[in-house]
Amino acid sequence: MTSKQPTYGTVDRSYGMRLATTPPDRDGPIWMVNLMRYRAEAVYREVSDTGPGSGVTGVTGREADERYSPIDILHDIGASVVFMGDVAEQLLGDSPVWDRVAVVRYPTRRSFIEMQQREDFREKHLHKEAGMAETIVAGCLPVDPPAGHLGEVAWDDVEYPPSDGDGPLMVIHVLRFAEGDAEADMAAYQTTAFAVASAHGARISGWFGVEGTIIGDGRRWDQVRFNLFPSRAAFMAVVADPSRLEAQRAHREVSIADTYTLLVRPNVDNLAASIRSA
Repeated sequence: MTSKQPTYGTVDRSYGMRLATTPPDRDGPIWMVNLMRYRAEAVYREVSDTGPGSGVTGVTGREADERYSPIDILHDIGASVVFMGDVAEQLLGDSPVWDRVAVVRYPTRRSFIEMQQREDFREKHLHKEAGMAETIVAGCLPVDPPAGHLGEVAWDDVEYPPSDGDGPLMVIHVLRFAEGDAEADMAAYQTTAFAVASAHGARISGWFGVEGTIIGDGRRWDQVRFNLFPSRAAFMAVVADPSRLEAQRAHREVSIADTYTLLVRPNVDNLAASIRSA
């Protein structure tokens, strides 16, 4: 994100102003959840005879994003990537089809905005502009999951434990709730879903309320939920459970106005630890 409008999404200037002007005594850690879809081939638009985009061809969008990766800058401002993984399957949400999910924990809202103004960040951002087709970047804060949350069954004791061929799977739900009794309907669904998922070793890594979407496509989101399963087989056993399916039809489907459900294989996963240390 730079001072001009990026090609991969629309900046919410009002939320950006909120991030920049939150008083220090009310500021604090914020988790930026990034959904990313890459171009098949990177498009370097800022081209000059000597500039960093000159003569660049044959680079995929994913490769350009790897060149962008501002890990050193994040470290310098006290931020860190606490989750990253590639999307293995997208079960809900037709478009866009996302490629990767990442979560960056910033020490303050202001630090996120100040990073955008750094010259070294601007130089790296050229690669993100070239490689990214679409993105949603949502500023999020942890919310307490409901009572009776998951995580009480050891993975050694479940029917489908992690294996070399089917390791841990993060199931990510991006949610906008429907008007009306969505809260009550979701609570009713969760009573059944939690009981089924717990028996298969599911646990909550982090649930977040969406404070605002700094860049996206204009849609509003309410929550992002990260639920960890020991394996894809364990998750699919939960999906196929008859009692959960009945609860889904009766309660979950009517409680949600818009959603993505993404199955992600984590490459970096310090999400739960980052919430505990906040």
